[in-house]
Amino acid sequence: MGWIGETMDSIKSLQIRQVLTQAVSLGMIVTSALIIWKALMCITGSESPVVVVLSGSMEPGFKRGDILFLHMSKEPIRAGEIVVFNVDGREIPIVHRVIKVHERQDTGEVDVLTKGDNNYGDDRLLYAHGQLWLQRHHIMGRAVGFLPYVGWVTIIMTEKPIIKGREIPIVHRVIKVHERQDTGEVDVLTKGDNNYGDDRLLYAHGQLWLQRHHIMGRAVGFLPYVGWVTIIMTEKPIIKYILIGALGLLVITSKD
Repeated sequence: MGWIGETMDSIKSLQIRQVLTQAVSLGMIVTSALIIWKALMCITGSESPVVVVLSGSMEPGFKRGDILFLHMSKEPIRAGEIVVFNVDGREIPIVHRVIKVHERQDTGEVDVLTKGDNNYGDDRLLYAHGQLWLQRHHIMGRAVGFLPYVGWVTIIMTEKPIIKGREIPIVHRVIKVHERQDTGEVDVLTKGDNNYGDDRLLYAHGQLWLQRHHIMGRAVGFLPYVGWVTIIMTEKPIIKYILIGALGLLVITSKD
């Protein structure tokens, strides 16, 4: 029995050392990825050197799932260039083409107007209220290259539509129930406890009630703060990319 006990202790010790080794390796990979990302930011002059095309507004040139490589030099942006930009009030950057350039007479700075190649009109409806042009600080970078379809991993991980037009599930309280006379099925109206009005403005156009197939489930318990990991990965996609790449490298380089 003494020999068996010693053998089991050795196995446990070996497993612990293996787990610690893998954890250290993963930490080194993530750290290296962060260093590489920061270096790319400095080299390209862009706060996000790599972005994923999430919509079909630039087809047929760029399709959903394509990865774009960005560069932001000090040269003025010209009509015809494809840029990635942020809009005040929107979290997801937009990839569109510059169709018009406006140079300010007082400062010489260049403002631009953009449009998706596959869209009917320009982007002024996408800009912040009252905004007619994009200024330089809105531009994340120029598209200088791309990889087709590689970004579909991000799209698949991000898109879980529950209500048409929305990608993120909503957690709110049912405030009213409506029973259909013909089928007996129950529709519901929801509202956030901290919101002034109900959720009808969040539903699809013309939708007044949620049906059963819209409901993912009832809340029966909770863990505080644990979901911050998901929030950080959603709001900072680069962290998600780094973790996916790090796990992939760990699997490739790990030995049995």
